[in-house]
This record gives sequence, C-alpha cells and structure tokens, in this order.
Amino acid sequence: MKAMILAAGRGERMRPLTEHTPKPLLMVGGKALIVWQIERLAAAGFRDIVINHAWLGQQIVHALGDGRYWGVQLSYSAEVEPLETAGGIAQALPLLQQNSGSAFLCVAADIYTDYDYRRLAVHIDRLNQQTDAGMHLVMTANPPFHPQGDFGLDAHGSLQLQSVEKFTFSSIGVYDCRMFSAIAPGSFVAMRPYYQAAIAAGQASGEYFSGCWHNIGTPAQLQQLDRQLNHDR
Repeated sequence: MKAMILAAGRGERMRPLTEHTPKPLLMVGGKALIVWQIERLAAAGFRDIVINHAWLGQQIVHALGDGRYWGVQLSYSAEVEPLETAGGIAQALPLLQQNSGSAFLCVAADIYTDYDYRRLAVHIDRLNQQTDAGMHLVMTANPPFHPQGDFGLDAHGSLQLQSVEKFTFSSIGVYDCRMFSAIAPGSFVAMRPYYQAAIAAGQASGEYFSGCWHNIGTPAQLQQLDRQLNHDR
C-alpha cells in the first residue's frame, strides 16, 4: 500500500517557529510532527511513502533520509512553491503510480492522531477495483476553530454536501490517482472542488472517527499537545 504525506505548506500561522524550520519538523512529544505520521503508517503496513515539500524542504529530506530507520521507503516530490493539495498530488503522480494501484492514502503532516490507518486498507482495495475514480474521507468532530464543519455523513457512509449536521474533514483520506491525471504538473490547484464533485457524483464515502485528533495550526496548539504527550509518557 502506498501513502502520501502532505508537507509542503509554509505554516504561516506557526511563525516565528517556521521561519527557519519547516512545520513538519516541529517537535511535539519528543518527535517531529511528521515522524509521528511515518511511525503510524509503518505500523499499519504502509511501506512506500511519498512526501511533498516546498518551504525549507531540503531540511525534511536531510532529517528523514530514505526512511530505512522506520522500515519504509521514502520518496520526495519537490515543489518550488506550495501547489495546494490537488496540485501537490498531481505533481507527485509519477511517484504515487509506481508499482501500485490507483488508490493511495493521503494524510497531512501537521495533524496528530491515534487513528489506525489499517482501517483504510479495505477502502484502498475497493477504490482500486472500481471503474470510476472515487475517494474515502475520515471525518471527525468540529473543533472550536471550525465549528461549521465540512460535509455531512449519512447512515450508509456516503458524504453529503447539504446536511443538517456536518463534520470536519480530518485531513486523512484515500484518493484515486485518476482524479488528478488532467492536472498539469506544477499547477496550483485546490482540493475542495474535487471533494465537491466526487460527493455530488456519489463517489465519496466516509467514516466518523471519535478518537484522538489534533490539527496543529498555531504555536499555542503545538505547546498544548506537547504538554499533553509529555504528561502521558
């Protein structure tokens, strides 16, 4: 199974911490944010991981190397400027499509979670067997900074654009490479239109996760999580 970690953002809200350190390498609980993701992906059986990077990206490459320390193979997709999620995926397609099916797990480097990525293997297999390209998103409770949520989720596991109750996308999803094949490499393309199109076409499933999940967007959030993890050790 193949995974992609999104690590190209500059982390403007994390300044001044990100002036000289890329956000994925910020430390929390004794490890870089991105290392928590690599370890959890490795534990779930993901051995081939693509990481995109832009701002101070060579620091990420130097810090992580080829991934053998964690028993995985890391490859890197460099971006001169962050290309947003869809553009970043399109840029990385040659790496994502090597020795793999069309579907892959995609997760942001700046979240912390205890979600078990093994749960997504069934959705990767299902999307690989589908004729039409689709996606599967992990949703979670709306945090204080995003009270309106993103999408609804019905009892059958289908995502909805219009819903009385909406949940927040956790930045954990399974996507089909074919969705991004028309994007020219190097293009700046946001992901939301692809979510909306897949949901409208009935090609987007989802699940609700109620466990530990943190979106690390500010120095205060980083410090709070660091205190929590150090206390729990």
